[in-house]
Amino acid sequence: MASEEIAQLAEALSKTHVGDGELSYKGRGLKLDNAESVKDLVVEIKQYHGLRALRLEGNTVGVEAAQAIAKALEGKDQLQRCHWSDMFTGRLRSEIPTALRCLGSAIITAGARLTELDLSDNAFGPDGVKGIEALLQSPSCHSLQKLHLNNCGIGIGGGKILAAALTECIRQSSALGTSLRLKVFVAGRNRLENEGATALAQAFQLMGSLEEVHMPQNGIDHPGVTALATAMQHNPDLRVLNLNDNTFTKRGALAMAQALRHLQKVQVINFGDCLVRSEGAIAISAVLREGLNTLQELNLSFGEITEAAALVVAQAVKDKPHMVKLDLNGNCLGEEGCEALKETLENMDKADLLASLSDDEGEPGDEDEDEDEDGEEEEEDEEEEEDDDAKKTKENGVSSEESSRIKPENPTMLEVQSFLSSPSAESFIRLGEKRAELLEQQVDVSDPDKAANIFLKVSFVYNEETEVKRAVLETIDALLKNAFSGSSLQTYSFLSTLLVMMGLLKGEGKAKKVQVFPGHLLALEHAVQQDYFPQDHASLLLTFVSRCGKVLKSCSNATESLKSTLERRSTPQC
Repeated sequence: MASEEIAQLAEALSKTHVGDGELSYKGRGLKLDNAESVKDLVVEIKQYHGLRALRLEGNTVGVEAAQAIAKALEGKDQLQRCHWSDMFTGRLRSEIPTALRCLGSAIITAGARLTELDLSDNAFGPDGVKGIEALLQSPSCHSLQKLHLNNCGIGIGGGKILAAALTECIRQSSALGTSLRLKVFVAGRNRLENEGATALAQAFQLMGSLEEVHMPQNGIDHPGVTALATAMQHNPDLRVLNLNDNTFTKRGALAMAQALRHLQKVQVINFGDCLVRSEGAIAISAVLREGLNTLQELNLSFGEITEAAALVVAQAVKDKPHMVKLDLNGNCLGEEGCEALKETLENMDKADLLASLSDDEGEPGDEDEDEDEDGEEEEEDEEEEEDDDAKKTKENGVSSEESSRIKPENPTMLEVQSFLSSPSAESFIRLGEKRAELLEQQVDVSDPDKAANIFLKVSFVYNEETEVKRAVLETIDALLKNAFSGSSLQTYSFLSTLLVMMGLLKGEGKAKKVQVFPGHLLALEHAVQQDYFPQDHASLLLTFVSRCGKVLKSCSNATESLKSTLERRSTPQC
């Protein structure tokens, strides 16, 4: 009998004591309603010396049961890891906060120092966050490294409560010289939306210690995405950034691209199903070109990215030594685009990186070009205001507001405004030899949008007349030297904006396209041959010019000349 009892005990221990101080009741499917139902568990907790981890996931715990477990935990000062996901199935939502408060209070009473807290897959909502608020603020969480709150229905209100609790934890721990150093934050599928994400972003910025952030499926648009991007810049050790299935659009994508420049340790970027779109993909490519050498996985799937932009992305990962996966599935490449992408990666000996393209959406139709873009209301409002201002413009191209700033004794500024309003070779020549300087005084060429606009206005007046040609090219050189003096992200943004205005790339908002004239292309041909024009930018431009023949059909000779020059410029010199 003794040997049988020992065997039974050994079997029981093998199921619950799994090493490293862990007691596990994981996946038992137990319905723990009261103190009697957890009697054996309570005994095990009390008798387990050196308890460091408690797994209760996959069971359902009522208030009375939680109170009994909590009583046993009050003496466990070495507890570090609480794996309590999926622990309240079938419970009333009103019960869960009370149960969580009991368990949290016990941990505080014990003086335990947690490193991991997992409450995922518990649909407790904002009230559940209130249930762990005291615990998160307490010294027991000053040591917290991993916080998992995936699929908890936290919502905007819960996100704000959570952010406030984490901020208070940072404040108190910093005062004691042991500042909170959270490394992993998981909160997908929680309907945080912009307000919840923005509140959490403020806490993340204070931490500066995050290594993994997982916030997929939270209904976050570009304001929340931008707030998170700003916060990520203050967490330079970030290795994993997963924002899958939120909505970036152009502004969010540009903000994230800017953030990535500060994240040189990042290994996994998951922006799948985020509407990164082509301009955003190009911006991210710019950052890839200048760094991110530790990157292993890049997910830009289902982002409405077109063929040429996808090829730019592929070219940007060419020299990433640790890359194992590039996901561009579900975009708008078309059959030929998919083949071109595969061929590009094969030529770089990177074919094994590419994920399946089985869900490609095909090339975008012409009707898509004029659709309003979701999440761009503010941008459109700003542009409508600009249109209203334009209506006030006088025949000489100067609005009443601008006229009040220009002194009558300074006619040169009036001439600059007149040229910008209605470009012509005659008005351009009248600006004199200091025309580039005068234009830069009126237009901030460090702004990609404004730089692209002024380039198109100046190059529009290009012709073969010696004086005009010289004036245009000298001005183009002066303007672009400054435009290309910024970061790679800034200069890629200039090129993508220029491509949108020329109709070579689908853009967002109401950016007005210009009719492309030979002068635009010939001025570009001159610019790409200059030292200030980076070789990789020439490669980007070649990708689009080669694949947008319809747009450039009316300028076939200038197009062919530009393509020939770009091909020479894009080829590395021996």
